[in-house]
Amino acid sequence: MKPVLKHITQHYVFRRVLQLVPVLFGISLVTFLLIQLMPSDPATVVLRSTNVPATPETIAAMREKLGLDRPLVMQYLSWLWRVLHLDFGRSFVTNEPVLQSVMHYAPTTLMLTICAAALILVIGLPVGILAALYRDSLFDQASRVFAYVGTAMPNFWLGFLLLYLFSYRLGWFSVTSRGSITDWILPAITLAWTPAAIYARLLRSSMLDSLSQNYVLYARARGLLERLIISRYVLKNALLPVVTVFGLSLAQLLSGTVIVESVFALPGLGRFAVESILNRDYPVVQCYVCLTAVLFVCINLLIDLTYSYLDPRIRLGRQED
Repeated sequence: MKPVLKHITQHYVFRRVLQLVPVLFGISLVTFLLIQLMPSDPATVVLRSTNVPATPETIAAMREKLGLDRPLVMQYLSWLWRVLHLDFGRSFVTNEPVLQSVMHYAPTTLMLTICAAALILVIGLPVGILAALYRDSLFDQASRVFAYVGTAMPNFWLGFLLLYLFSYRLGWFSVTSRGSITDWILPAITLAWTPAAIYARLLRSSMLDSLSQNYVLYARARGLLERLIISRYVLKNALLPVVTVFGLSLAQLLSGTVIVESVFALPGLGRFAVESILNRDYPVVQCYVCLTAVLFVCINLLIDLTYSYLDPRIRLGRQED
């Protein structure tokens, strides 16, 4: 049986990867065309960033240097070929390789994502499970209050509140230093607060729905231990919607959260992308959009594979007996 399931999984992965190719191609095409439709001429932007007078002669020379004088199709094919080799050009502002600049800001966002994701799982999953197992109890009522407050409070307000209370008033955490793991606690809490509240309520609802299914009654009638029923049957089925939402949230966290990075002065990808848009640094914007798109489609693939593991009924590959 295991070789069959392994073959089905490999077949499914291969088919999903093939389906991602036209998706990524379409994203690259849309990204390239959107930049071409920008009102500002990239040649003029480069000249202004280097303090060179934007005369018709210098603009024409810069357009020839950037390859903007060639047909649009040739420009796209040349750009796509360089992107496939991880060459996104040079920044209009700093004249540094774009990928190098992006990788400079990636560790901050990655660290923030890891801390926030850990808090989401540590807080959201136990609260949701216990709220479902002890329905209508005092803990369940408290979890509802947590969910309401978590979904209603904006991230920027929570971030300023945490900074004022724990950094300014109590002095427990540094405002700008990132020298230790404790300095990431406040940004991680700010980022994880709302998702943890959402996942707790989502998991509670999903577990209550699973507990009402007939297979739970049959398992109890057979005399199986309650903890075995919860862990092996109820929880695995209840995690399906949570996996979907968590996967999408993880992709959003990795692509950068502008508000939290701005509140805590974190040099992350989201803040860097916004600054690049304001500076009309088109190569950086293209690189950010492409990498974010690849990130989202890869995480969606992982979500689908997790589905097939949690629920054996989900088989999108060839079925064999």
